[in-house]
Amino acid sequence: MMKQSLKYVSCFVVAISLGGFVRANDRPNIVIIYADDLGLGDLSCYNPKAAYKTSHLDRMAAEGIKFTDAHSPCTICSPSRYGLLSGNLVCRTGRGPTAFEGPGGPSYLKEGELTLGDMLRKQGYRTGAFGKWHLGLTWHDKDGKVLGGGFKTPPLIDYEKSTPLIDGPNARGFDKSFITPNCPGTDPLYVFIEDGMVPIPASEQHDPNSLPNPGGKWRWDNDAGWKSPGYRFEGVDELFFEKTVNFIKEHRKQTPEKPFFALLSTQIAHAPVLPDPKFNGKTQCGPRGDFIYQLDDITGRLLDVLKELKIDDNTLVIFNADNGAEVMHTVWMREDYSHDAVGGYRGMKRDGWEGGHRVPMIFRWPAKIPKGVTSKQMINTTDLFATLAAVTGYHLNDEDAVDSFDMLPVLLGKQDEKQSIRPHMLTQSARGEFQLRVGAWKYLDHVGSGGNNYHKPELEKYVLPEKAPEAKGQLYDLAEDLGETNNLYFSQAVKREEMQKLLRILTEKEGGRTAPLGR
Repeated sequence: MMKQSLKYVSCFVVAISLGGFVRANDRPNIVIIYADDLGLGDLSCYNPKAAYKTSHLDRMAAEGIKFTDAHSPCTICSPSRYGLLSGNLVCRTGRGPTAFEGPGGPSYLKEGELTLGDMLRKQGYRTGAFGKWHLGLTWHDKDGKVLGGGFKTPPLIDYEKSTPLIDGPNARGFDKSFITPNCPGTDPLYVFIEDGMVPIPASEQHDPNSLPNPGGKWRWDNDAGWKSPGYRFEGVDELFFEKTVNFIKEHRKQTPEKPFFALLSTQIAHAPVLPDPKFNGKTQCGPRGDFIYQLDDITGRLLDVLKELKIDDNTLVIFNADNGAEVMHTVWMREDYSHDAVGGYRGMKRDGWEGGHRVPMIFRWPAKIPKGVTSKQMINTTDLFATLAAVTGYHLNDEDAVDSFDMLPVLLGKQDEKQSIRPHMLTQSARGEFQLRVGAWKYLDHVGSGGNNYHKPELEKYVLPEKAPEAKGQLYDLAEDLGETNNLYFSQAVKREEMQKLLRILTEKEGGRTAPLGR
């Protein structure tokens, strides 16, 4: 305890001598590009056998650091987005994983909970969120009653009583926002929300047959429901990109002395697959290949804007995804184009196996991050919170971001690759079941996938022989068995019991956490 106290005293002295932990003028601008349903095999910098090239993201990786052992907090979108913006696993909310539909809510982000936007605003940043939100929102009917989710409730919304939204981005740490409440092309209600207001309410019924049908099946998962007149389905990410760039340019024009934080949360590569028409046919890999080509192009154009504004050198750009590739997308890309979206791992979106939560993660910051680094450090999306706190000099309280580790030493090339910053890592499957990593050991506190039903005809071909059919969980040594094929639940009982005990401690309802105290 004395050493800990002395550590903080010495830091405080250094801070005073430098005029603060990080001078405001030295703090980088921050951009996060947060992709949807994107597997590790979907980028050619991770997958040399990819059926197309992601040249801009490959360049971003070559000019920064690429993590090969990066994970989403959950294997579906809403809980992972909560992890990004809070630094916490969704189990800390007392709620289970949910993919919100219609007027679903309230938000996972509770009032008073420190968010990434809050933290960066406290550090002098101007903040903006653009694209898919999908964290849950509170909507009211004409009597003031809070509406539940589902596709039938959107017509009951009273927009005057519901807006400005009490738990939208502008109430959770963002100065500017332009978002969709749920998945832009999947989950009605289909409206755009700008700074907590809905300029054009949903007053029309949407017919999926009104949309183009590239490749036949690729329009799958565009649900009928309620939309705003003129709502944009095709190429909606071009709109999100424009809003992001406008935010950056206006900020640089009006308040260039302040740093900015922009979150660009894309529809790509979530179903339905509807690239902007100008990208149709850009690859030989059908609509989904074109979709990811568009995502890569957006990344390249965003990097170009930073260069044009002469802020490229001191802008930290982070690329990440919310979970692995969608089930049918994975199946169709394998069958039609010999492309493995999950990069050879077992499982896909919703599953607790690696393919469900091992995702791309790339950092680029020319002023600070060495070029061309590939790191095997275990890292989670939740770690962006503590890492950006370290980048900007923010001191996290113990109750903040309880599942977030500071990875800045890795980014700066000051961490021995043989020494893992994380002693352990938790993830959750679509059903809320836990997976625990300790080094190369992985324990799944459930049988089967934790998500998808592999008895369905389209997935039966991916069923692997079960070597411990009586086991109530799964234990794998990823150092020897990265494909999670040999369940060591019984043969390594001591290791299994050790990990079960640790899991109980980390997931306690009161005081459960994975990050260390006193960061």
